[in-house]
Amino acid sequence: MESEKERSSLDKIDLEILSYLQKDGRTSFTVMAEKMNVSVGTIRARFNKLLQEGTITIIGRVNPEKVGFRCYAHIAIYIRPAALKEKVVQKIMKKSEVSFLAGTSGDYDLEVDVMCRDNDHLTDFINDISKIEGIYQTKTTLYFKVYKYAQPVLNL
Repeated sequence: MESEKERSSLDKIDLEILSYLQKDGRTSFTVMAEKMNVSVGTIRARFNKLLQEGTITIIGRVNPEKVGFRCYAHIAIYIRPAALKEKVVQKIMKKSEVSFLAGTSGDYDLEVDVMCRDNDHLTDFINDISKIEGIYQTKTTLYFKVYKYAQPVLNL
């Protein structure tokens, strides 16, 4: 999670650039510069700074269903002993099926969202992670349909 200092280092121009790119990652520097009434050089410099600092990364987001991933699931993971949590995290992070991984408070220790080709692939994934030392129990919930997948809306 970003610190308050990192958040405050982003000014209105940075936030506008990020907002344009969230709407359409192919928006040209020229178009942004014209709409924001600044130079293309300003946009380029700010973009490069945002990229270098890790505020933004360039990816091609695919529609999972269009490339054969039709099984989405949420997995709650219970770890015993708790001292193995970081080792478990490092192993799960390497799994290509994982789209989200977080430590949690409450009943379980980790929350994992995965995208698999089908139920057999999901079963193989769960069986595979269940062999990781420290994983005491898993609880899986299938997502039948994802209605919204979004990033945070930037307040300008």
